[in-house]
Amino acid sequence: MSIKTILVYLTHPHVEAWNFRPEHKVMLESRVPGLKVEVCLNSKDFKDRLPQSEAVIVWFFKEQWLESATRLKLIATPAAGKDWIEVEAREGLQVSFGGFHGSLIAESVVGAMIYFLKAFPLSMSMQKQKKWARVKISEKLQSLYKSRVTILGFGKIGNAIAERLKPFGCILTGIKKNPTSAPAYFSGSDRILATENWQTIFAETDHLICVLPGEVSGVLKPEHFKALPKSCYFYNVGRGNACQENDLVEALQAREIAGAYLDVFEEEPLQESSQLWETENVLIQPHLSAVTPQYLEHFVEELAEKINAGDFGPQNTSDE
Repeated sequence: MSIKTILVYLTHPHVEAWNFRPEHKVMLESRVPGLKVEVCLNSKDFKDRLPQSEAVIVWFFKEQWLESATRLKLIATPAAGKDWIEVEAREGLQVSFGGFHGSLIAESVVGAMIYFLKAFPLSMSMQKQKKWARVKISEKLQSLYKSRVTILGFGKIGNAIAERLKPFGCILTGIKKNPTSAPAYFSGSDRILATENWQTIFAETDHLICVLPGEVSGVLKPEHFKALPKSCYFYNVGRGNACQENDLVEALQAREIAGAYLDVFEEEPLQESSQLWETENVLIQPHLSAVTPQYLEHFVEELAEKINAGDFGPQNTSDE
């Protein structure tokens, strides 16, 4: 498939970094010779022009839109997950998801780990009180060195997180449905386990990082939190339905785990009535772990490479 024109409808009312701007249009056209980028600023304009389009870039796409999109051959989205694209790839139609999020999310996860292990919340509290609390703070300090990290969902993002943790001296375990060979940066103590063996590692986990997609729901149960060491921290940057919110709150309040960094939730926005807001040792981000001012620049670079490499040819009819 030769892409000559691509229709873009990428706007977001809250996060500026998710809005397709004129510089992104210039960048994409300059990276793909002969490509014309047409930008829509509202849904009506997009749906009016959709019947003539062979390729689109969107945040979301509804199944019923295909009725009028008879010429459509490619749906591309910067999003990593399939939550907002109701269409599956099929004969004559390809769906492309962003694959650039790993390094960005890894920064957020590493930041959260340091936040907990170096007792930054306590230090800030003592700072506000103008207290030189050396003894109190020193008793809380920990290190990533030789800590045992389990990554539940060892795909592109999970792998990117692991690779950035390795220089800290972490011992890594990746959990994957279909285990592959170990990455080159793994050392002798690191391993990849199949999904059916994932529970065996819980008792040896200092940090449990969840990077599961939305289609994997309710996999973490109360007994799994109980199986973790009380000193273990939990991080969720996949999807919020990996566990029930009440189960996580109970685990935190009962001190079955030491704390949690949460970027995703069962229901978003997180309701004001949620107990997570007031639960001790919880760090909440509103689904922003991959956000950076350069977010769409990374996407444009990646998409341009795919187009120039011929990834959207007739021989490739499956999503990533």
